[in-house]
Amino acid sequence: MITKEQVIENLEAVLVPAAKRSIVGLNLVREVAVFDGKVNITLASTGLIPGAQDWIKTKAREAVEKLPEVKEVAVEYNDIKAKELNQIDHVIAIMSGKGGVGKSLVTGLAAIALRRKGYEVGILDADITGPSIPKMFGINARPTGSESGILPVSSKSGIEVMSINLLLPNEEDAVIWRGPLIGRTITQFWEEVLWGKLNYLIIDLPPGTADAPLTVLQTLPVAGIIIVFTPQDLTAMIVRKAVNMARQMGKPILGVVENMSYLDVAELGKKIEIFGKSRGEEMSQAAGATLLGRLPIDPELARLCDQGNIETYDAEIVASLGKSITMATSALLPKKE
Repeated sequence: MITKEQVIENLEAVLVPAAKRSIVGLNLVREVAVFDGKVNITLASTGLIPGAQDWIKTKAREAVEKLPEVKEVAVEYNDIKAKELNQIDHVIAIMSGKGGVGKSLVTGLAAIALRRKGYEVGILDADITGPSIPKMFGINARPTGSESGILPVSSKSGIEVMSINLLLPNEEDAVIWRGPLIGRTITQFWEEVLWGKLNYLIIDLPPGTADAPLTVLQTLPVAGIIIVFTPQDLTAMIVRKAVNMARQMGKPILGVVENMSYLDVAELGKKIEIFGKSRGEEMSQAAGATLLGRLPIDPELARLCDQGNIETYDAEIVASLGKSITMATSALLPKKE
């Protein structure tokens, strides 16, 4: 006897061409009914242009017809808003009190680390006026979609990315917008982008504690915050500003990450603390959260980011960061059923 579970398993092989994810992963499969050898499948048409709808319908029918005892397969579409389809276990914001500390770098490495552990991961680039995520991931394809939703662009390793730079005619165009428009764009990236089923959505916040970070923390269901800093003396005050904002917004701090912590000179067998002694433990105590990692100044990582190949970076710190984030998540955030 054919089961609903068998049908859904076969539908996993049907990929949405522009997104490179299955219709199951994007949560487009809304209903499956099996009766006397006939299978009725209802899909959401969200983000799909007419040509893609026809192609997916054919592929879904072919995939299910392979099952034994299937006599007939019918596929139909319903129009559903993207935000009603998104099922995201954990939304994590990467935050800093000032610019230039490597917040986008930590966002990218965190997403890569979690993806390597087998999780479905997305990045929402909320740094509207200074987006750098697409550049470091080597993404230049434009998002596709329809009036019902926008499909994010997949990176080489399958990380879903949405950034304002992917929508601009030229990536070097300046985004000269006032706060309300920036806030609305961030909200649209949450409500109108079809993220589907994700274990983690990492949000790269702009620096500071003004309009854009406030919009994210007030509007999006941020489950936890990771604060990024560097070893300079100014750091203590800046970190405390970010910590105070998180606490005022009622958001737990999952941990802190010290970037540019040291330069590893292998020839000398030394780690040189160029910007001063590490303040990792001090900032961990100030935030009341775990020190998730100390990232080195690594010329190789800088080169890969410039080339758009950050996903090939294979230092031990990446695996360590992924382990630390998952442990912090498990310890502080409730598991969604």
